[in-house]
Amino acid sequence: MKKLQNSLYVTRQESYLHKERETIVIKQGKDKLAQFPAHAVANIFCFGQISVSPFLMGYCGEQGIGLVFFTEYGKFLARIQGRQSGNVLLRREQYRVSDKDTPRLDIARSIVLAKIANSRRVLQREVRNKGAHPSLDEAIARLANCLRRCERPDNLDILRGLEGEAAAIYFGVFNQLLKQDGFDFKGRVRRPPTDPVNALLSFLYTLVAQEISSALQGVGLDPYVGYLHVDRPGRVGLALDILEEFRAWWCDRLVLTLINRKEVKASDFDIEASGAVRLKEDARRKVLVAYQEKKQEEISHPFLNEKVQVGLLPHCQALLLARHLRGDLQHYPPFSTR
Repeated sequence: MKKLQNSLYVTRQESYLHKERETIVIKQGKDKLAQFPAHAVANIFCFGQISVSPFLMGYCGEQGIGLVFFTEYGKFLARIQGRQSGNVLLRREQYRVSDKDTPRLDIARSIVLAKIANSRRVLQREVRNKGAHPSLDEAIARLANCLRRCERPDNLDILRGLEGEAAAIYFGVFNQLLKQDGFDFKGRVRRPPTDPVNALLSFLYTLVAQEISSALQGVGLDPYVGYLHVDRPGRVGLALDILEEFRAWWCDRLVLTLINRKEVKASDFDIEASGAVRLKEDARRKVLVAYQEKKQEEISHPFLNEKVQVGLLPHCQALLLARHLRGDLQHYPPFSTR
């Protein structure tokens, strides 16, 4: 199994990153803030006014190190990509499957089933820990019904409709999982997020999506050509497909932990004139620390039946999808907890 490498999160404004021999150096003015061995770094995430030397950019491209730029508040801006790795025959098969209704629907259905099942387990976990709750029990039952209806959808449009219905049910009771005053969630709002909970969800979804993009590229797949999401210019459709498997189990549960343990408070957010809600810099650092700690945790992969670190799950799913496309696996096994 691939070794989990470190991710660098650079949030100090006006920092400058460059390569010095076989290390990555972070400076601010004349002050050296940090220095890391380059071989131990898998991704570099830059937030705000961060500069990177051309030589380090080129090195990242050659070595397959993800270099991603965000606004200071976590909105994705750009991703530096080097040469595409892997066999071109794998990507050709990826494109062929995306143009065929039946195999594309099979992969998309597996992903949606995993997403709904994982969402349902988040609610079941709450009931198991805190006791029965009428609205949660009803939502769990309705999600079970969605799962049954997703078994044999006639086409992608129907499947997407069921996925949207399940998401509405799940987020319709999500506020009941929050245990800290000042966090009121009325529904999913994306661009821009207009409350602290949506701000946290969007921030973590963006981070995991970029990890998945790097993992897909690492095994030779094109992160822009997916099966569930409609193709759009600039959209990493396949990365967003795989993200669906991780939203509830990884991102949503981490948001609940941060809020319910009061590691993040309502005062950790700014409200812009546009109504957008953003994490303050200190709070963003706390979230990044918690996210990195989560990536270090070990779980038993439900399909591979071996211990893997959470941070390697995108790589595992990218490998399994590649094996399916090559014909080594009859069906794509999505990440679905037991």
